[in-house]
Amino acid sequence: MLFTLSNSPQHCDFSLLLKMVASDDALLLMQDGVLAAIHDSEACGLLSQLVQSVYVLSEDLAARGLVGQISHKITLIDYTGFVALTEKHAQQTAW
Repeated sequence: MLFTLSNSPQHCDFSLLLKMVASDDALLLMQDGVLAAIHDSEACGLLSQLVQSVYVLSEDLAARGLVGQISHKITLIDYTGFVALTEKHAQQTAW
């Protein structure tokens, strides 16, 4: 399953989301969800411990002036990569 997080981790039930993501799932951070990718943040620390495949949408990261501030454990993708994730994961859940 592909999970997409478009809200800031402070404005959603982030801990529940992390519990729902299984080892073969992927999590894409987009819109304000990219805030969870900021290096050394609490949310990023939890992501690196609990989720194996985490991606961040580069366009949304750039729009918020956060390029170069994300963890090296998170994969940067563009819209083409987003489409590839949707093709790989037949089911999607948006947060």
